[in-house]
Parts: sequence; structure tokens; C-alpha cells
Amino acid sequence: MSFKYLAALVALTATANAAITRRVACPDGINTATNAACCALFPILDDIQTNLFDGGECGEETHESLRLTFHDAIGFSLSKGPAGGGGADGSISTFSDIETNFHANNGVDEIVEEQRPFLAKHNITAGDFIQFAGAVGLSNCPGAPQLDFMFGRPTATAPAPDLTVPEPFDTVDSILSRFADVGFTPAEVIALLASHTVAAADHVDPTIPGTPFDSTPFTFDTQVFLEVQLRGTLFPGTGGNQGEVESPLRGEMRLQSDHDLARDSRTACLWQANVNQQAHMASTFKAAMAKLAVLGHDVSNMVDCSEVIPVPPPFTGAAIFPAGLSNADIEQACATTAFPTLQSAPGPVTSVAPVPPS
Repeated sequence: MSFKYLAALVALTATANAAITRRVACPDGINTATNAACCALFPILDDIQTNLFDGGECGEETHESLRLTFHDAIGFSLSKGPAGGGGADGSISTFSDIETNFHANNGVDEIVEEQRPFLAKHNITAGDFIQFAGAVGLSNCPGAPQLDFMFGRPTATAPAPDLTVPEPFDTVDSILSRFADVGFTPAEVIALLASHTVAAADHVDPTIPGTPFDSTPFTFDTQVFLEVQLRGTLFPGTGGNQGEVESPLRGEMRLQSDHDLARDSRTACLWQANVNQQAHMASTFKAAMAKLAVLGHDVSNMVDCSEVIPVPPPFTGAAIFPAGLSNADIEQACATTAFPTLQSAPGPVTSVAPVPPS
């Protein structure tokens, strides 16, 4: 091949690639997009960042919006066919009078109603809004991946069936079976649980609302995978609440399901593999969320508007044992790999503050 021919081929390829990636100017005169359909999302982005997420905070509305993406999408069953629900279709909002009364959806009515004025204001379906808000909200959390967003979910036509959302007191067998019914492997189940690093519970134990699942609930880091492996007998907890296990950190809640998945032979090594492995946790969570967010839909009929989702702030810190704790406090469960050796935070033992309501 002559140099002249090769140079011409390179130039032609560059021109073709430029044509493929040529951006469209949006009507607002500010933004551009690779697909004109995505322009409609920029006003929604600005509105929810300012008025739902308090100017871009990784706070309670972010936590609850991320939770809602899961509760809407998982209301789906491949084995039940048309009776298995529409997946990530917004039915939890469209049919909120039905779905928010399901036991597993206790408490989601609050974020559904907080999101409703935004949904009414903008020309977007409930299914698209729920997944978009979850992805945008997470972008406010340092360390989080930039989630994918596919645009074009139709309006839900029926409520999801009950008993499709796993609960904290379910067995590992039940949880893995439920996820398998929507096409998720055990590795993807553990990947999705990275969401618990920016989560708190209001209704597992209603006497202690806003109780976080790890000591850093405003950062998408690997602390939850470390702290769930700690032995849970160092401090007295509230106890006696279904779905809840004592945590060694005062003010922190451990879900029964997290505790069991971190110790089950099928998932223990998958759980431990996230400890102090920020890039691994972020990338596997992003992939699992991309799959969850389009459950029930044909992506060939949707538009990729992932570029509209903001890039989250970075997090470069390391996992660290809370003060007073060390590797000696780990309840080792992975039979093939030793738990990583980590530093301990200095100072006296402290409690974890609740996530404040907005």
C-alpha cells in the first residue's frame, strides 16, 4: 500500500468519524448533543440539580432517587411473560396508589411524590424521569461512575406485580433466585449493592430514621464492603427489627441481606473483591446499572443520551478501618483470598451521624 493511498484512507476515515460524531446545537443556544433528542434533557438536568438535589448534593434525595431506580426496574419477571410487569417503565410512579403499598416499597412514596412536580413540568415519561434522576443524582457523589442513560421508555400501562422487589430479610437463595429471574448473575447482584455506600434507611427501623449503611454515606466508596465484614458485636444496637443486624459502629445500620451475602459461599469472594478496589466497584456497578435501567425495553428503540449525565467528582482515598478497629475485627468469609490489610483511622471510636432530611 503506497503512502499516498494510506494517507488518503486515514483522511477519509477521520472525515467519516467526524460526520458520525458531529454535534447538534440545542434550541437553548447553550448545549450541544450528538442526537437532537437529547437536547430535551438539559432543562430537566438544570431543574433537578437546582431544585431536587439542592444545588448538586449527594444527600437524601440522591439516595432516594437512586433507590427508586431499583424499585421501579426490578418489578419485572422474565418467567411470567406479559404478566411479569414492564420493568423500568415508571409504573411505580404512574400506579403509585398500588405499588407504593407493596410491603417492599415502604417509604418510596416520599420520593415518588417529591419527583412528581418535576415529572409534570417536563415532557418526559415517568420511566425515563426515574432513571434520569437516579443517574443525575448519583453524579453528585464523589467516586461514583458516570452512569449510562438510554432515552425513550414508553408510558407504563400496568402496575408491576407484587413480591418482585427483594427485601432485607429475604434469604440469599431467595435474593439470587429473584435476580436470576430478570437475568442477573450473583456477581451483578453484588455489583448493584454498591449503591448501599450512598444509602440510608428510614423504615427498616422507623425509630432511627436516616441511619446510613456505612460511615461515609455521601461518598461512593468501598467502605460498605469493608464495614459489613466487621463482626457486629462491639456496640449494642437497637435489635429486634426484621431485616436489621447489629453493626459494630454506633449509628450505622447493617441489613440482614447484606450481612448474609457477604458471608455466603456463593457471593463472599465477590463481596470482598470490592474492598479498597474503587475502580472495580465503580465499573461493575455502572455495568449492572446499565442493564437494570433498561429492563423490559428494547434498547434499539432508544437513544443513548449518556453524555447528558454529569461526570461525578473523583474520589482517590483508600478504604480505612473506623477508629479502634482493624483486620482482627474482620469476619473472614471468602475461602480463597485473604482480606486486604488496611490502615485504621486515628482517634477514639466515634459514632456515625444520621443522614439529615432535606
